[in-house]
Amino acid sequence: MIINEPFKAHVYQQFAELRAVGPIHRAQFHSGITGWLVVDHDLAREALTHPALLKNAEPATEMLESAGFLSHKPGVGLGGQMLESDPPEHTRLRRLVSGAFTPRRAAGLAPRIEQVAHELIDAMPLSGELDLVDAFTAPLPMTVIAELLGIPKNHAEDFRHWTAIVLDVAHPEHGSALANLHELLHEIAEDKRKAPQDDLLSALVAVRDEADGRLSDDELSGTAALLVIAGHETTVNLLGNATLALLRHPDQLALLRSTPELMAGAVEELLRYDTSVERTTNRYAAEDLELGGALIPRGSIVAVALASVNRDIPLPDGTDPDVLDITRQGSRHLSFGHGIHHCLGAPLARLEAAIALRTLLSRMRRMELAVPAESLSWIPVGMMRGPRSLPVRYSLN
Repeated sequence: MIINEPFKAHVYQQFAELRAVGPIHRAQFHSGITGWLVVDHDLAREALTHPALLKNAEPATEMLESAGFLSHKPGVGLGGQMLESDPPEHTRLRRLVSGAFTPRRAAGLAPRIEQVAHELIDAMPLSGELDLVDAFTAPLPMTVIAELLGIPKNHAEDFRHWTAIVLDVAHPEHGSALANLHELLHEIAEDKRKAPQDDLLSALVAVRDEADGRLSDDELSGTAALLVIAGHETTVNLLGNATLALLRHPDQLALLRSTPELMAGAVEELLRYDTSVERTTNRYAAEDLELGGALIPRGSIVAVALASVNRDIPLPDGTDPDVLDITRQGSRHLSFGHGIHHCLGAPLARLEAAIALRTLLSRMRRMELAVPAESLSWIPVGMMRGPRSLPVRYSLN
């Protein structure tokens, strides 16, 4: 199978057909890179905690270098952060970062998230057509993560542009975008070191643990880059996918609009129904192993198709996982991962989604797709899933 734009446009049908054949498949991801893709829920949980499937790419060095996906230039790449590390280094980095990225800090953003959501809607004409990605679902998370980290406003557009390119690994400017992102974050971190402020980047600069020491310069810039990307692009697509799902299910949209107390459960169901992270980042086989009946040679890439496994999870009420039901009790999903790499920013993502959707539905008296859903263009490559634009017709209260 080739994971390309035609595949991603009909991804749930494609994954259902693959699950019917088997739990794991050979796949071509991008620019000729091949590996294994897990599509089954039970096997996904096994793969995400398998002791021989590591984030360290050393076993696959030769293959990745030949394809041009490894760089030894300092400051280029997302190295030096916990998403690309294994224990004990991952344990040390996560402990240091979690010491600064606390649930309390995230929860304290609620009033500001709501304010930003209202400001974005206030800037819209009272009625008409617009692209909801450009007008709402993209600028809201960028504003939130930039303010959380303490990124100056004049750099916000640069960060939006660079993070989009970083996630498109086949983009010709991928390497330069990574370098630019690291360089600017390093400069901002140096400013925070000299004049600390009440923001996450200042906290990361200052964080220290008796057992783990502190973040090195490379770890600091790598962690900050990860937070910018993970805290922005994933939420852009979470909001886009959730809004589109509701627009395509007007009964669920009307129910949530009339019963906002369902929002917390609705967010979990929307995360399950159409995740913004279509597949996980790569893991690498540190040894020959067997997975789901397939023999995986050392150095192979293994990824998990979260969009597939979320539709394969047995639901507590025994209902059809292909049906969107915002009243579903105990909706389960792996959209934030599983095991030691479970997303540290999950509480913030849930908070942003709940506030953004509640504000949008309360302010827009009428909202409908302005184009057929089948004509929407999706992110063509990479691990993200989301519409590149979301044209809607609307009127405000």
